[in-house]
Parts: sequence; structure tokens; C-alpha cells
Amino acid sequence: MKNIVSWKVFFVLLFLGLLSVVCVFPYIVTAQGEVLAKTGKPLALIFVLQLIQTLVLFSFTIFFGLVLTKKIGFRLPLIEAIVEKGDYKKIFKDIFARSVLIGVVVAVAIYAIDALFTVWGATISTHQSYAPAWQKLLAAFYGGATEEILMRLFLMSFFIWIGMKLGKRSEPTKVNIVVSIFLSSIIFGLGHLPITASLTKLDSLIVSRAIVLNGIGGVVFGWLFWKRGLDSAMFAHFTTDIVLLTLLP
Repeated sequence: MKNIVSWKVFFVLLFLGLLSVVCVFPYIVTAQGEVLAKTGKPLALIFVLQLIQTLVLFSFTIFFGLVLTKKIGFRLPLIEAIVEKGDYKKIFKDIFARSVLIGVVVAVAIYAIDALFTVWGATISTHQSYAPAWQKLLAAFYGGATEEILMRLFLMSFFIWIGMKLGKRSEPTKVNIVVSIFLSSIIFGLGHLPITASLTKLDSLIVSRAIVLNGIGGVVFGWLFWKRGLDSAMFAHFTTDIVLLTLLP
């Protein structure tokens, strides 16, 4: 049990997950205040319950995600270097700028394709423009931490591991990894449907919009997880969300 996972990495990721919930909550209150009010529960109670839920969920997903990541040969190079006192400055220099640039490109691509969906009639008002800039900036941290831990560290790793088991291989094949990237990206898009349903009526076009727009990011972030490590996917996702929430109208 002691050597199954790096507990230092585990607690770093758990801290990031809990911190992301704290960061995104003000934005949720602004963007979804009416929905929260209908629950009849005080905001403080909702916040505490969300933290507890995150603690339980992430304790499970991070642990098994790290186990699976080790089995499939993927890494978290920057976080591992920090906790193991390695040359984290060099790793940061190697992955940060490229990850940020990729995140910007993903944001622009999502924005452009969303414009096409708007032309086709899939218009959604999220009221995000009413949220202060600081709330949007903090909310971006949620995607970079929480969604990457759930979708890449756990889910994508799980699909790759299943593929290895089915193929009776000790290492994943490229086909296995690519299929896992697309599967986790589709689920990533479908995972946004509940919040979408609170904003508009779901139809085939709206569902397609959720899958395609989120899938663009999912595929790119999955590729980064494969080639550069989870840290790179986190940086890119964080950058994408910053650009979409604060820079693009």
C-alpha cells in the first residue's frame, strides 16, 4: 500500500481539487444564483456539501488515477519533480510556454466553431458576462485542476488500462491511447449537459454542440497528457478557460 502511489503527489492533487471548488464557487453563485436559490439551502451549506463531495470523490479518483497512470506508463513530471525535489524548474520551462500557447489555440478554435453553432441556431446564454473578471479568472482554475484530474488522470487512464487488459498487453498501443482520448472527450462533453439543460432546452444540435466544443479541448488535453504529462494538460486547460471566460466576448 505504501508504494502503490506517491502519497505526496496524491495530497498535492487533492489540495488542487479542493482549492478549485473554492475558486469556482463565487462564479457559480453569480452565474447560477437562481438555480441555487430554488434548492432552498443556504449557500454556506451548499459550499460545505460541495467540499465534502469533492473530498470523497477525489480521494477515490486520484488514488486509482495514480495507480492506473503508473500501470500505463504516463506521468505527472512537474508535480513529481516538485515533491521529489528534482529539477522542476527545467521541467516547468520545457512545458509551460508550449502548453499555454496550445491552450490559446484551443480557445480560439472553440470560439470559432461555437460561432458556427450560433449561426445554426444553437445559442446559449450563460450570463457569464455579468460575473466580475476576478470570478471568471478563479473559475478557470476549476477546469485546469478538477476536470483534468477526473477526465485525464482517472477516466482516460482507466480506458487505456482496460484496452491493455483486453489486448493482453503490458503496454498500451497508440490505437488504444487514441481511442481512450476520444472516449474520455465524448464523456467530457456529455458531462456538461446537466448545466446546459439548466440554461436551454436540449435537442440534437445543443447536444452536438456540447460534445464538439468540449471534445476539441478533451482531445488536445488528452494528447498533452499522453505526450507531455498531466501538468501540461492542466496548464493548457487553465489557459483555454481563461481566454474563453475573460478575453473573448
